[in-house]
Amino acid sequence: MTTPPAPADQPTAPTAVKHTPFEDALGILTGTFVVSLGLFLLESVSAVTGGTAGLSLLVSYVAPLPFAVLFAAVNLPFFLLAITKKGWSFTLRTGAAIALVSGFSVLHPAVFGTVDLPPLYGVLAGNALAGVGLLILFRHRSSLGGFNIVALIAQERLGWRAGYVQMALDTAVVLAAFAVVPATTVLVSALGAVLLNLVLAMNHRPGRYTGY
Repeated sequence: MTTPPAPADQPTAPTAVKHTPFEDALGILTGTFVVSLGLFLLESVSAVTGGTAGLSLLVSYVAPLPFAVLFAAVNLPFFLLAITKKGWSFTLRTGAAIALVSGFSVLHPAVFGTVDLPPLYGVLAGNALAGVGLLILFRHRSSLGGFNIVALIAQERLGWRAGYVQMALDTAVVLAAFAVVPATTVLVSALGAVLLNLVLAMNHRPGRYTGY
């Protein structure tokens, strides 16, 4: 018995369209620029966020080391996990993204100087930009290392949403900030971290995006 053909008006599954090397390069460049601008706003109001970027910001407030150096150092232990679980292509893209964010983190203060922002605006705008930038990186098979790698592996292997996994891990970093920055800043930072991860959870879900 043959299977009847599908009705003409029945939608067909979308075909995945691979990004070209140029699209990947431009996507990673754009994503890292947006993320680094968000981190610049956060640093301008002495706030924190989640992930290794937030951890690096937190350490930079108490250690005489620039964010760029700390961000690269904190991510080193996660590269082995990326190589074994995600492969060399993803790892190299992530390494390039980390290097670009570190470089942009030096560029923004040189261009803007010291900026005076309301803390709430700096936290919300900074996290919104970081979330959008991370979303761009994820969709070009890259990340900013650290918790991003863990979140992406959990989504691919277990079906958990990357944004929610990231949110759980970020909570630990934000709570650690109580030891370094004022409590009011930590509470506002927690709100911003939730916003960042909601951007990821709503826009980067299993099966929603078919490009690669």
